[in-house]
Amino acid sequence: MKVIATALMASIALVAAGAASAQEALAKSDGCMNCHAVDTKKVGPAFKDVAAKYKGQADAEAKLVDKLTKGQGHPATKAKPDDVKGLVKWVLSQ
Repeated sequence: MKVIATALMASIALVAAGAASAQEALAKSDGCMNCHAVDTKKVGPAFKDVAAKYKGQADAEAKLVDKLTKGQGHPATKAKPDDVKGLVKWVLSQ
């Protein structure tokens, strides 16, 4: 039983890592990583700092998606709407 539980946890971790890796790859291909990094400030704030700023705000995801798609205070992204939502969720999970 312990082996099954360990295998299940390892599988879940791999899936989560794969999803995060896919979002990071999307952030790179969309150009986000030209100005941002996960944990250090570049031209723009680190994604971890963005996540900290919006922590606990129920409307954080909607605010950031709106900002990115309309180019309000941030260059507009060319990513598809579903990709923008995924990227924002990933950034907020940092």
